Amino acid sequence: MGQVLHFSEDPAIERFVPHVAATAREAEAYVWAVDAEQAPSYWFPRQCPRAMAWVRPGTTDADRERIVGAGCGERVHAIEFGWLDAMRSTILYAYRLPAGRFRPFGEPWPHAWVAVEPVEPLGPPEPVGDLLACHAAAGIQVRLLDSLWPFWDEVITSSLGFSGIRLHNARPADA
Repeated sequence: MGQVLHFSEDPAIERFVPHVAATAREAEAYVWAVDAEQAPSYWFPRQCPRAMAWVRPGTTDADRERIVGAGCGERVHAIEFGWLDAMRSTILYAYRLPAGRFRPFGEPWPHAWVAVEPVEPLGPPEPVGDLLACHAAAGIQVRLLDSLWPFWDEVITSSLGFSGIRLHNARPADA
């Protein structure tokens, strides 16, 4: 693998410097990136809360049909209706970074790549384009929900792979 990706709404980053993210569970400073497989999890406005689920080895047919949906592919990303306009209007950029500076991060399966030293992009950032069209082209359904929490509660107790990003920005569960 020659490169990893960092997604940002800022098209003018010349150098990525390790930092402790405000939402980090780790105390170590990192430059964060993802590989191509994890990239779809970041085809969103940065602050957009999203709940994502995908078929993995061991996923039951019942869970797949119940959560992803019969005939709906392998993956579903859910957002709240309130974020649809931002999904349509946000301009997101992909930065290509040299993979050799990064190591996999996450257990039991790596979900990110991290570097502990500053990293310069391999070239200028590239606009990602229409975020909904990116999902469609990748065969990933985007589900619009009033609240993420009922979906999330089902996903985390299922046999599907899952990830939740920026869930603290979701509407309160009792709203």
